[in-house]
Amino acid sequence: MPGGRVALRFERRLAHPREKVWRALTETAQLRVWFVEVLDYDRCRLDFAPGAELAFVADGMPTGHGTVTAYDPPALLEYTWAGEVLRWELASDREGCRLTFTNVVDDPDTAAAVTTGWQTGLDRLSSHLDG
Repeated sequence: MPGGRVALRFERRLAHPREKVWRALTETAQLRVWFVEVLDYDRCRLDFAPGAELAFVADGMPTGHGTVTAYDPPALLEYTWAGEVLRWELASDREGCRLTFTNVVDDPDTAAAVTTGWQTGLDRLSSHLDG
């Protein structure tokens, strides 16, 4: 990518309709269960809507700011977080939906550092959706 940036791409087939997965991606109560563990969800501002300003708050760390850059429920959510881009795409299929998650980071070292965390998070998302 331009500027040495790196795009990590993950795909998961989920046995759930897009609408259910969308809620898990956008509702704070559900994000608490599977998304980034270090966030203080009571102090974060995660009201996803077109152009919304976001705040990612964690104890002992600077607040990460972001903006919703694409919003098309229940198919597409994209936002920035402290300079990174997080893009969530949901496509229906016969068995539920396919989730494609792309995280654009600054460099290969950052990509290597976050890959395992995202794999774990997506596993947690699958488990959460499965109940």
